[in-house]
Amino acid sequence: MKGKLYGIGVGPGDPELLTLKALRIVKESPVIAVPGDIPQESVAYKIVKGAYPELDTKEIVAIPMPMTKDKKKLEESHEKGAAAIAGYLKEGRQVAFLTLGDPTVYSTYIYLHKRIEAMGYPLEIISGIPSFCAVSARLNMGLVEKAEPLHVIPASYPIDEALDLTGTKVLMKAGKKMGDVKENLRRRGSSCRMIENCGMEDEKIYDSVEEIPDRAGYYSLIIVKE
Repeated sequence: MKGKLYGIGVGPGDPELLTLKALRIVKESPVIAVPGDIPQESVAYKIVKGAYPELDTKEIVAIPMPMTKDKKKLEESHEKGAAAIAGYLKEGRQVAFLTLGDPTVYSTYIYLHKRIEAMGYPLEIISGIPSFCAVSARLNMGLVEKAEPLHVIPASYPIDEALDLTGTKVLMKAGKKMGDVKENLRRRGSSCRMIENCGMEDEKIYDSVEEIPDRAGYYSLIIVKE
């Protein structure tokens, strides 16, 4: 009998935002796959550990996922990760892969999902609270109202055309491009707010472009309102 893979969204950072379904499946799964070289250093691992202290009683498997845009390196890591997970599924063991936010939004998990699906193994995605929803709630404001559109934008790529769109813009994954993003927003006179590490112990809130540091952390998200 083949094992089943679950891609579990663990939410943005606060362990209390882990869903009941996600927690149940983690408890039911003998194998927990975690992105990164050292599982215990993974933010996704720490979130689940905060809600489920017994997590280390499971078999924890590291799935290295390099932070790079090099297509060859990414392809190799995705192939190796899928092969490692398939080894457990072939043995009939259920695997829960932990991923930040929601597995369907800029998630490393989805690349493994496609490969495991092509191998013919059963699998399922478990939704998690997306970071932009958590950030908006933390700021006590709505994302969109009435006919306003919502645009989710990967800010490590060119964003000029996206910022011309009407409605609310969510800028994710700015990373090393934060300085360029700030300059773009400043030039446009955009009204925005940002949270770094939403729901985590070192959470920081910035209420304007001027307050945002040029070297903000990876888990930073900007909401741009018209």
